[in-house]
Amino acid sequence: MPSATSNSVTQLLARWNSGDTSARDALVPLVYGELRKIARRCIAGQRSDHTLQPTALVHEAYLRLARHDSADWRDRVHFFAMAAQMMRQILVDHARKRASLKRGGNAVTVLVDDAQPASRERSLDLLALDDAMKQLALLDPRQSQIVELRFFAGLSIEETAEVVNISPATTKREWATARLWLYRAMSKSAEL
Repeated sequence: MPSATSNSVTQLLARWNSGDTSARDALVPLVYGELRKIARRCIAGQRSDHTLQPTALVHEAYLRLARHDSADWRDRVHFFAMAAQMMRQILVDHARKRASLKRGGNAVTVLVDDAQPASRERSLDLLALDDAMKQLALLDPRQSQIVELRFFAGLSIEETAEVVNISPATTKREWATARLWLYRAMSKSAEL
C-alpha cells in the first residue's frame, strides 16, 4: 500500500501534469532524499576526485526534469525512473566531455552492484556501459529500460515490473538476460 508521502508525490505529479508549476516546486522537499540516493548510486565507484558530486547531479537532473512542462508523469515510480535516466545521461555527458579534453585519459567508472553486497561489486567504464546500453536498446528496448530502472534508479523487480507493465517473473528473466548480454558486450569491448 502506498504511503502518505507516496500519495502526495503522485498527487503533485498529477498537478504538475496539469500545468501547476507550484506543484513542481512543492515536490522538491518530498523527493529530494530519494533523488540523492539515486545520485549516490549513479556516482558510486567513480574516482575519488570526481568533480560531479551527488548534490550537483541531483540539482542538474531536477533542472532538466523541471524543463519538461508537458511531462506525462504517471506516478512517483515513473518520476524516479526518469530522474535516474536523466542522471545517467548527465554522467555520460560529463564523462564524454572529460574524455574529449584528455583524449585517452582516465576512464570514468561506476560500480555494478546489482543490489548485492560490496564483495560482488565490479568497476566498469561508464562510456563503454553507455555504448553497450545503446546497442541493447536497439536490440531490445524493454531490456534496456529494465537495466536502467534496476541499475541506475535502483528499483526493485516489482517496481520495475510496474513501470514496464510486465509481470515480476518476466522482469526477473529479462533482467538476467540483459545483464548477461551487457557483460558479454562489455567483455568484447575490453578486448579491443
